[in-house]
Amino acid sequence: MSRIQSTFAALASQNKKGLIPFITAGDPAPELTLPLMHALVAGGSDVLELGIPFSDPMAEGPVIQRACERALKFNVGIRDVIGMVSEFRKTNSTTPVVLMGYANPIEHMGIDAFIDAAANAGVDGTIVVDYPPEECEEFAVKMRARSMDPIFLLAPTSTEERIAQVAKVGGGFSYYVSLKGVTGAQHIDTKEVAERIATIRRYVKLPIGVGFGIRDAVTAKAVSSVADAIVIGSRIIQELENTPREQAVEAVRRFISGIRQALDDGK
Repeated sequence: MSRIQSTFAALASQNKKGLIPFITAGDPAPELTLPLMHALVAGGSDVLELGIPFSDPMAEGPVIQRACERALKFNVGIRDVIGMVSEFRKTNSTTPVVLMGYANPIEHMGIDAFIDAAANAGVDGTIVVDYPPEECEEFAVKMRARSMDPIFLLAPTSTEERIAQVAKVGGGFSYYVSLKGVTGAQHIDTKEVAERIATIRRYVKLPIGVGFGIRDAVTAKAVSSVADAIVIGSRIIQELENTPREQAVEAVRRFISGIRQALDDGK
């Protein structure tokens, strides 16, 4: 059982919902990434999603695009991000870490080299936005061989054929994108999300995390009523943008603690 699977099993046994925050590695500065990861755990996060900076993040809205741009100014690359996970593992051996990014940096590094380095560092899974599941069976097999989970995105426009393919090759959890559009979008419709998740569950037996459009405790609590976990990213990046750097780590811890409380109150 992978670390992600163990985490979701523990959450289910406690009748709790998962909290999965996203930050971009290297934003707002490389030396803050590790303290931010630990602050997110201290605030009650269950799984950490760490973005690999990329120059053309097609699924991201302007907030996370800016985060990528800031990180790239520090020349933070895929090997640096893997190194950050390795440092995190020196003091945290339990919290799953998922790398989220795009195919280009992975393929530039080499798929086998990436998988080996990620596994050795203690990475637990990947979300590669532009890797369609029907073209990723070999990648998924190689990931599982190193005890890592290949996690795939599903969207409001996903066909039942695509959902079935995710059920076939995906691992850890499935990530449902609650809105058409990019990260940071708003106006989430919980009723529509519930209907889509019901369809997904007919095929996918993995836990389902929902992201895009979750901005505060109210939306987190509402979405958690129909999902197994919520993913929150752009709002955390905005917290970093609006807070003096010396106060950023504590501000993020406080923010995520509020989301954790809302999820627990909604049990």
